[in-house]
Amino acid sequence: MTRRNPPPLPALGALTALTALTLLTAPAQAAPTPQTPTTYYVDCRTGNDNNPGTTPTNPLRTLAKASARTYRPGDRILFSRGTTCTGTFAPRGSGTPGTPISAGAYGSGTGSKPHLEGSGARAAVLLDNVQQWELHDLDVSNTGPATTTARRAGILVRLTDFGTGHHYAVRDVDVHDVNGADFKDPDPSGGILFAVQGAATPTGFDDVTVTGSTVSHVDRTGIGTSSTWGRRPEHPGGPGTTFVPITALRIENNRVTDTGGDGIVIQNADGALAEHNTVDGFNMRSAGYNAGLWAWNSDHVRYQYNEVAHGHGTRDSMAFDIDGGNNGNVYQYNYSHDNEGGFLLVCNGGGMTSADNAVRHNISVDDRNRSAPYGIVSVVCGPSTRTQVYDNTIVTNQPGTAMVSDNGPGNVTFRNNVFVSSAAGGAPFSDPRNTYDHNLYRGVGAAPPSDHSPVTADPAFTAPAPAGPYDVRLRPESPALRAGTPVADGVVRDWFGNPVASPPNIGAYQGAGVAYGTGLRAS
Repeated sequence: MTRRNPPPLPALGALTALTALTLLTAPAQAAPTPQTPTTYYVDCRTGNDNNPGTTPTNPLRTLAKASARTYRPGDRILFSRGTTCTGTFAPRGSGTPGTPISAGAYGSGTGSKPHLEGSGARAAVLLDNVQQWELHDLDVSNTGPATTTARRAGILVRLTDFGTGHHYAVRDVDVHDVNGADFKDPDPSGGILFAVQGAATPTGFDDVTVTGSTVSHVDRTGIGTSSTWGRRPEHPGGPGTTFVPITALRIENNRVTDTGGDGIVIQNADGALAEHNTVDGFNMRSAGYNAGLWAWNSDHVRYQYNEVAHGHGTRDSMAFDIDGGNNGNVYQYNYSHDNEGGFLLVCNGGGMTSADNAVRHNISVDDRNRSAPYGIVSVVCGPSTRTQVYDNTIVTNQPGTAMVSDNGPGNVTFRNNVFVSSAAGGAPFSDPRNTYDHNLYRGVGAAPPSDHSPVTADPAFTAPAPAGPYDVRLRPESPALRAGTPVADGVVRDWFGNPVASPPNIGAYQGAGVAYGTGLRAS
């Protein structure tokens, strides 16, 4: 092999040949050693902003000082338990994959969570154009003078013309007493909010979790997402010039109570999961339309094992909602009760596409909606496509409500559902347009004429007046046992954990008959 000679050295000026040779043969400099993450401590009662803040005995004192630093991957900011900090925690800096920045608590394990009070600011905790952050073990509020104009949040994670922001986790956080004005989009008020804004750079969130947290007495949204990048064929009038969905969104094991507007609302998402949440008391003060747990302009969202109750008012206030631009979404294994707006709304937005959604294996007890054209189930607004409502049990003792009401669009198929009213006057159907098949009807007047295989008899629940999900199990003599028609959806278990019967039972309960009087009256 012929060895190629190196090119001649350039003119070196005052450098000697020996110096040049040294430069050419010197080893490359080693990469700098990554900086060791630092833990910073904040005690808003006894700290001092002149302290370094790097030990529990020399903590910082104010949120302003804690917000002034640009944090590095792996850094932690810990607030002292049993203390209250006033103002806004708005830190700078981002973590890296596997090395997020976190904010949480330190001190005695028996002490109360550190309290961050926004005092009427835009947010008590504001993560603005940063990523790879985790928040945990905090108590957050944001009260100020009564307002109809000020937007306020407990926790606001906001991206503006950022591109994709990755990894945000909120866990074991309590947010309460946020008295923001009744604003929803694109700059909302509420408890725990993830908001995308701007119009120059397509922007969205990826890998967002909200788990094990509580939200109470907030205006207007409990937990929610929103975006200014929502335009696509399914929503041609949406904001922005393209669609950037939130991906890998999980909202799990949270309790949301007493919200002015929506309980939990997912907007601009693809593949989100909302499970094991409780929403109790929503739409309590808002003048807008609100639901307990629902999505807008979102695909492949799954809602399961949630409980939604005590929605107020009849301007929506349904527990669940298939709304505009929802495609391939599934509600399953949920429990709804005592909602003034009813159990379910099917309401596609004008000019939008909402298709291939399913509502199955859910239980509704004592929901109602007495405001026409609504009912316990309301099919209104624009038409959806291939909406399937099946294997649900809907029972009510509330008078003056329709069971299902339709004001025009149709395109919903109701199959294998139990519809029961024990109220004086019943709960009639006001729905000449949708399709019915193999449902059980009791106390609802005439069965819809499209159902050519109706069962019109007492379902023989295990409790004569159901007050909870275990009360709607079926006794051995129930005419609903094995009276349904199979649905090829791959579902193998019911709400109670029983294998789906073959042929299936009508309703949410798929087990064998249970002895009379064994209802547990779970609520």
